[in-house]
Amino acid sequence: MAAPDSFASSLYVEPLTTSRKERQTISRELFRRVTTLSEISVDFLTCASSISAACLMCRSLRIGNQIQYPELASVSILFGLFSVLLLQADGAYQGIGSLLQIRETERALRIPAQALFFLLPFCFLLKLNISRATFLIAFFLTPLLLSLQKKMLSLAILTLHAKSYGIDRVVVYGAGDTGSRVVSKLLYSPRLGLRPVAVIDDDPATAGAYMFEMGYRRCLSVLVQHGPVTPALLKSSQCNLLIVAIPNISPEKLMAVTHAAEQAGLSIVVIPDLAIQGCQRTGPADVDDFLLTSFIAPAVSRHDSIAKRAADLVLSSLLLVLLAPLFLLIALLIWLDSPGPALFVQKRVGRNGELFNIYKFRSMHTNVPPYELSPRQSCDPRITRVGRFLRRNSLDELPQLLNVFLGDMSLVGPRPEMPFIVESYNSQQRQRLQVTPGITGLWQLSAARVFSIHENVHYDLYYIRNRSLSMDVAILIHTLLFAMRGGV
Repeated sequence: MAAPDSFASSLYVEPLTTSRKERQTISRELFRRVTTLSEISVDFLTCASSISAACLMCRSLRIGNQIQYPELASVSILFGLFSVLLLQADGAYQGIGSLLQIRETERALRIPAQALFFLLPFCFLLKLNISRATFLIAFFLTPLLLSLQKKMLSLAILTLHAKSYGIDRVVVYGAGDTGSRVVSKLLYSPRLGLRPVAVIDDDPATAGAYMFEMGYRRCLSVLVQHGPVTPALLKSSQCNLLIVAIPNISPEKLMAVTHAAEQAGLSIVVIPDLAIQGCQRTGPADVDDFLLTSFIAPAVSRHDSIAKRAADLVLSSLLLVLLAPLFLLIALLIWLDSPGPALFVQKRVGRNGELFNIYKFRSMHTNVPPYELSPRQSCDPRITRVGRFLRRNSLDELPQLLNVFLGDMSLVGPRPEMPFIVESYNSQQRQRLQVTPGITGLWQLSAARVFSIHENVHYDLYYIRNRSLSMDVAILIHTLLFAMRGGV
């Protein structure tokens, strides 16, 4: 199952015991503080250096006003300071990673732009001679440098954790949907210093299996061991913390698990029912040095909606023109491969439940019923030879650029589903219909794409709560990188 950020980062965590090994707690807390201070310092230097580089580039190319070195130092310091303060206000230093690193990319795109906006009046008041060309170069250069720096810092922290510096070993009790989300969340948040080393489950069928992260490549995994939870089993894992990730666990079983943790000298936290979806967002909470925040994000402003529609219209128009020769080639290959039209038209459910015609290149034979579950394997006999190639490379989705142009869809958003599937939606799944559906989104970038869309609704709920123009740009960037890696 998936491990969406909205789900795992909004956990309500209730500490049950506090019998923690003091030395290791101090070690992890000290490591977290040092890495946070280091990250703040490196962020300041990265942002200050980026605008300095932009100024020097304009100076060497003789573009715009020629800034003097005292002014250059002032501008660099101010920009670095504004960037760090905005990153702090946005929760960048809480140590909590996000689903597929989308939020980190979005933040690297948005924060430098906001810092430049705050810098403008200060340049005017202090009479700093900064050209518009400098701001333009810094607008593009800073996100690139900041993203690279964040990636390098994350790799450095992971390297130190691999050597057992600044970590607490964690055992998760429960190998179900909740447990997999907790495990994946911790794997995505290395700066928390909580490393899941094992999963315990009472179902003997899960013993010996591995629980993978729900990322692009599913590189990280945790072994599932057969329960029940006993002091001996906990001690054998050499862990410091036990997370009970079984919603609606019985009081008797919870008492037995708590007693086992106390005998093993572990701290224990319980994750109640994660299906609770709130409608307000509260500030981040660090409970027993664990997780996190409460729930839903503010509504999208009218300006963001207008900007999103404008971007969709411009990009879809441009891509339709540029890809016209490819469209003709694909259509010709489809006609030569199997009889029937090149385009496949089907009713899908859009925003607020409205039906629209979705356009795709036909990848299946014409005698296939138009409304049934989509194939999950490339060897499905319904798929044509050319269709197999189109689906493997997502080329069958290209005509949906016309849907984007018409306003039925967006470049980024939840995937639209067929009416017979939407009819069986529960209240949580129906929240997907609040926004305009899209061509790409978080679900398509995850390993959970091998399952049905409605089985992984939490990806879409995360997007709905956090959507913005910068989030859309971040998802498009990750989609491009995902495609370049061959979808793995």
